[in-house]
Amino acid sequence: MVRRKRSGFTLTEAVITVAILGIVSSISAKIMIQANRYFILTRTRRDLQGEARGVMYVITRNLREAQNATITIDRLSTSQPFCSRITFTKIQGTTMTFEQSGNQLIQVVGGKSHTLSKNLRYLAFSFPRSDDMTIVSVSMTLEEGIFQGQKKALHMASEKVEVMN
Repeated sequence: MVRRKRSGFTLTEAVITVAILGIVSSISAKIMIQANRYFILTRTRRDLQGEARGVMYVITRNLREAQNATITIDRLSTSQPFCSRITFTKIQGTTMTFEQSGNQLIQVVGGKSHTLSKNLRYLAFSFPRSDDMTIVSVSMTLEEGIFQGQKKALHMASEKVEVMN
């Protein structure tokens, strides 16, 4: 009996290979989507935290230099949350305002406005103690879209910013 040299694959081997590749690709696609979502969520959280820290630093630094008799807390318009604007005069005589306008946090210094954030969801200023008007509480929530219409929100509160003057 003469043996023939086999070359190529059988139909069974080809079907099994295609089935294994199909299973591996469907699993790897789901893993890649989840990994991508995790990356986007982590990056968004990091960006929001950095932005919130920077904004909170600017607000608290300027509030500490305010003259406590000049602090006014109100809102820009009836469409904004209560207590979403604070106006005060610094020791140097500069009038400063921090206010929410839609999803923007705006700083107004001497009539010139600067946008500090475009991801603002909520901003509130308050006096936590009615007998001490030298302490101002600042609370804000930043929000940014991540994927498929979902949003990631970060709430940051800074209690007891003490006005030094």
